[in-house]
Amino acid sequence: MSGGAAIAAGDSATASGVLLALAVVLASAFVCGRLAARVRQPVVMGEIVGGVALGPSLLGLLPGHLDASLFPAEVQSYLRVLSQLGLVLFMFTVGLRFDVGHLRGAGRRVTAVSLSSVALPFALGVGLAVLLYPWFDKAQLSTDGRLGPALFLGAAMSITAFPVLARIIAERRMQHDPLGSLSLACAAFQDFLAWCALAVVVAVVEAKGLWSLGRLALDTAVVVLVLVGVVRPLLSRLLAPGRRRPLPRPWIHAVLVTGTLVTAWVTAEIGLDAVFGAFMFGAAVPRDRIEAIAPDVPEQIERAGLLLLPAFFAVTGLAVDLTGLGLRGLAVVAAVLVAACAGKFVGAVAAARATGSSRREARVLGILLNARGLTELVILNVGHRLGVIDTRMFTAMVVMALVTTLMTGPLLERHTAGSAGSATLPGPAPEAAQASRTTS
Repeated sequence: MSGGAAIAAGDSATASGVLLALAVVLASAFVCGRLAARVRQPVVMGEIVGGVALGPSLLGLLPGHLDASLFPAEVQSYLRVLSQLGLVLFMFTVGLRFDVGHLRGAGRRVTAVSLSSVALPFALGVGLAVLLYPWFDKAQLSTDGRLGPALFLGAAMSITAFPVLARIIAERRMQHDPLGSLSLACAAFQDFLAWCALAVVVAVVEAKGLWSLGRLALDTAVVVLVLVGVVRPLLSRLLAPGRRRPLPRPWIHAVLVTGTLVTAWVTAEIGLDAVFGAFMFGAAVPRDRIEAIAPDVPEQIERAGLLLLPAFFAVTGLAVDLTGLGLRGLAVVAAVLVAACAGKFVGAVAAARATGSSRREARVLGILLNARGLTELVILNVGHRLGVIDTRMFTAMVVMALVTTLMTGPLLERHTAGSAGSATLPGPAPEAAQASRTTS
């Protein structure tokens, strides 16, 4: 066989392997998602568990090393490309739905609760990283010293998954309740702060000196100014409902997807992660214009992203090895869980009580703001790629993201059942439980 024929045969075998692996990933996500819905959990949490199960934590325990056979290195590289595409499209929809109105006139309570429930877990994350740094596998880190891991762990601890929180609130019909509105406003404010903090962490880690850091900050400011001053006005004119020749829907779809991919590429090139560009472009798109003339286009983009997100869960799961934690790893998991839960809950409850909330309201708010979800996984993968956390800490943080999100629903029901003013707070509505794939 000639060299060219051998390469072609190898490419064909890899392509077949990718198709089989993707089929298994999607089937696992569907089954686990339906099981999650049956136990009144967000579908996406089942999909994440399904991705983790395909890695060494479960599939790798079966005879024959099925995880390595099904996901060899060459197949994983293609899955990473697909997962990055799905993640970028997902972050576009997150940015598009990010309502700055939640941040305007937030008020004393929202500001106090948001700052407190970000500052305390951030401080605990920094302290935990400094304390556990001697246990880090230095060979897996790309940075010297504690600064990078400490800043990153602080930012990762501070996140609240706004989309999954919105889904939980909608399922329990709390969206018109003052407490539900308050928690959404706080989550939006917190996500804004956490993403800003993560951008700073990435800039500090990626920069090779003060000049490099300054240039990255300048490049980021230029991207933001172009999006706000050029792209948004241009899109507003193109998508104006009163245009004599309105832009056809296929053109709108192409413009939004192309803009997302280009902006993601730009932010990746200047040193930030691609997810920042996708999010910023989505936030720059005039949502009111899209909803007026083509409300189905963002839904189509979201469906495409959600179809590929299980590949992201599988790539994440392949990097999570619960079996290799050992006693020291279990101690790390316990410390991460305590710091994450205590930081969010105590920070939210203390600030809520100080600004006039009742004990019940403060507790419910602390429970809601503790949900992390998919947003946490996005941040953790950024840190893992940057080399600021090792595999053991990555595994511990993934476990924390799963536990804190999965326990939100049951704890919420426990603290609202029989409480004053909560008699009309039922479990998830049937239509919400049967909703199509949820984002978090």
